[in-house]
Amino acid sequence: MDAGLRDIVRSHVGSEDAVGHLREYFGLDGGRPYTGARFEGLGGGGDRVGVADVVTAEDLVAVQMLSVRVPERVSLDLLEGDLGQQMSKLLREIPCELDMVDAETGELESGSAAEWAWDLLDAQYGVGWVMAGKLLARKRPRLLPVYDRVVRCVLGTPSSFWLGLHHALRVDDHALHHELLDLRKRAGIPETVSALRVCDIVLWMAHHEGHRPLRCPGHGTLSP
Repeated sequence: MDAGLRDIVRSHVGSEDAVGHLREYFGLDGGRPYTGARFEGLGGGGDRVGVADVVTAEDLVAVQMLSVRVPERVSLDLLEGDLGQQMSKLLREIPCELDMVDAETGELESGSAAEWAWDLLDAQYGVGWVMAGKLLARKRPRLLPVYDRVVRCVLGTPSSFWLGLHHALRVDDHALHHELLDLRKRAGIPETVSALRVCDIVLWMAHHEGHRPLRCPGHGTLSP
């Protein structure tokens, strides 16, 4: 699975369309940017000092930029209730200034604080795996990737996306990670956009137009 995921990602990152897709997404060639272009940077970012371990109203708005909406009752619980307190406790255990490529497997595997946070949102509060992943990616954009049904289809529905991508980034002396940083530079997008976000956008742009008409199988349960 790891080798297959790595090959798929590298084929898209290295494609002739990758730079153009990134520039289109961020509106750098005169077009209107996608709303998701503001996901990481809105309000100064979800991982900025002072709010990195707290889910804020800005985080909930940022998630909407990726076409999902946290249910009203869950939103209130995140901002004012027990869920917010539980998330803050878990976020304090998840490194804020760590890139996935530099993380140890223990930071991402079953039993990690990140996995517990994902499970808390998805299984216990029922927001769904897509929304849970996007909220965590907003809080830890360098460590945890955005992941949705479109990207899952592109990658062939891996059983553990976090671990598969982690391995792909680290092999060959971190070659894929460096390719993502180089792609970001060539596309002219800000360095504040994480390597993981570059990866997500390239994969998503390659398939989102064809995903719905083809009724692709990017759905169901999975592990992060």
